[in-house]
Order: sequence, then structure tokens, then C-alpha cells
Amino acid sequence: MKRIALALALVIAPAAVASAGATTSRPLAGSWRLLPKAPIVPNDGGVASVWTGRQMVVFGRSSKTGPAGGAFDRGAVAAAYDPARNAWRRLSPPGPTSSFMDNDSVWTGKEMLVWGQGTRLGYNPRTNRWRRLPSSPLLSIHDGYGIVVWTGREMIGWGGGCCGDAFSDGVAYNPATNRWRALAPTPLAGGYALGAWTGRELILFVGNLNPDTGKPWPTRLARAAAYNPATDKWRRIAPLPAPRGGASAVWDGHEILVVGGASGRVAARTGFGYNPTTNRWRRLPPMDSGRIGAAAVWTGSRLLLWGGTTGPGSSAVPRHGLAYDPRTNSWSPLPQAPLPGRLQPTAVWTGRSMITWGGGTKTDGATFTPGRRAS
Repeated sequence: MKRIALALALVIAPAAVASAGATTSRPLAGSWRLLPKAPIVPNDGGVASVWTGRQMVVFGRSSKTGPAGGAFDRGAVAAAYDPARNAWRRLSPPGPTSSFMDNDSVWTGKEMLVWGQGTRLGYNPRTNRWRRLPSSPLLSIHDGYGIVVWTGREMIGWGGGCCGDAFSDGVAYNPATNRWRALAPTPLAGGYALGAWTGRELILFVGNLNPDTGKPWPTRLARAAAYNPATDKWRRIAPLPAPRGGASAVWDGHEILVVGGASGRVAARTGFGYNPTTNRWRRLPPMDSGRIGAAAVWTGSRLLLWGGTTGPGSSAVPRHGLAYDPRTNSWSPLPQAPLPGRLQPTAVWTGRSMITWGGGTKTDGATFTPGRRAS
């Protein structure tokens, strides 16, 4: 099971929003460069990545098919890509890792922290050493399909679930003390979470339906909330205006931009921007096509989106990406990438370029560098 499958269950209660602005078809200036093939072959899905300031580190799982057709877990795989040398280096993480759930990762400034079902690791690229994190207070099933962020002090994981289960609790891990703590009880319904860290709060949007029963959650449970780790308190906020399962969410310094995803059985072309200061939503202009399961990064001035399918269950995967500029409230296509599009690639922003890699069992990737006039 992949993250995208559960993500499509994210159905949200409606809310009023401001109207959308303009669109443009003028391509964003910039250039692509192919990456060399990576020395690892990940299993379908479950790849996590971070940018360390010098290199992109990717982490996933590898499996092989047995005589009877079943998949056998071969453990964790990882590699580091150095743009300055245009070269990969294979890493040796301790295993095994989950052959079922996805992995998530954050960069602390010193370590890559990886959190997934059966996987709790820290990797220090300066020493090239891995360490095992202590067990978290949450059951391992929580480690799939939830949300994981870095606050500058702690790694926070919340929600998740699978196969009829939905969880609404969370924990925080402090690498300085090597300890976990449970978050305060939340007003949210459980399940798959969409959201982002704003620099002060973790903003979360969850589904309206109980995945176990298929019926709406009770009205007493919130569909959106903000968590402040400094006070260990939650506050209810305005819910996402429309269904957006499989969407991407990034914080642009002012708003959380929710783009792509599905609205029922249709890929959504129109996204939304949420302002936590005013607790209001606005409607973004439509993209040229819907995108489900795409990779998204924030450049400091634009949201870059690449990969994903154009509809639930669709095999149509565009080669070109998209860029959204909040200053002009408009979308622009990226130049066509030198590699085929794919579902659920991973991507990082280096401060100058977007590096996108993988997706399914792919071992190729590319770097997109916006031109000067695009900055």
C-alpha cells in the first residue's frame, strides 16, 4: 500500500474562500541537468530525502520477490548525492526497515532523522555514522501516513493509520536529550494529515470520514487545528475548503499553499492558500492540469511542483513541472524535464536548485535551476 492510496481519503468539510487570480502560460526560465544513476534501487514508494547543505541524502527500502511471488524485505538502502561532484555515494544504514509503510525524514542541521514503521534512525553526514533512536511512545502503525516535521528543536510526528485504523495522537523527539514526549490531546479527528510547520506552529488538516466506517467523524472533532510546541497547546482553525487527497502542502513564509490532489474522483486543478494570522483561506488560480502525488519545494519566492498523475488511477504523468508565484498569483510551466514523469518522486531545494529523484522503483533524477530572471 502506498501513501497516495490513503491520501485520497482526505475529504474535508467546505468553507468560504476568496476568489482566485490570474494564470499564465509563459514558461519559467531555467534549465535541467540529468543526475547520474543512483547506486541503490528502492522498493516502490517509501523514499525519504533531506538536503544537508552540501548533499541530498535519500533513504528507502529494498525488497526482492520470492519463489512464490511474495516480497521479501532486504532492509534499508540509502545514498548521498553531491551536486558539486555530480556523483552519488552509497551509504550503509542499519536495517531492516518496513516493507509496507512509507518513511519520513527531517534535517536538524546536524543529522538526518528517519522515522517509519520499524525505522528510527539518525544519520550524521560529517561522521558518516548512523545511530538508532529510542523507541517512540506511539505504536509502529502510527509511523505510516502521518505527518513529520522539524521545528528547529524537535521532530514532531502526528496521526497516520492504515487499513481501517486512524490515529489522532502525536509525539515529539528532541535529539539534544535523545528523548520523546507525548503531545497534548488534540481536538482533531484521526487519520492521514496534510499540513506544514510555519516556524511557530504545526498546521494540520485531516479528513472528514472515518476510514474504518466510511462515515463522517462526529462534529465535536475538528478537521483542522494548529499545535504550538512552546505551550503544548492546540487551537481549532478553519478547515480546508474542499477535498484534496494526495495534495502537496508547503509554507511560503506567509501562507500554507495546498496544491494538487484529488477532489472525489477528479484531480483538482485549483488549490488554496491558508493564512494562520487571519485564519482565512483564499482560492489559487487553476493549474494547467491536476497533479496527484507530486513533489513540491519552496524556493524562497516560488513553489515548484514536479511529477504526479493527472487523475486518480491515471497513468498520465506529465514530463513538465509547474511553478506558482504568490507575488503575481500565477502559475507557469517549467521547461520539459529530461526524464519521464512519475508518481511520488522525492525532491529537495538546495538554495539554488530543485533536485528531484526516484518515484516508484526509479533510480534516475534531475536538477532544475531557475534562471536569474525567474528569481
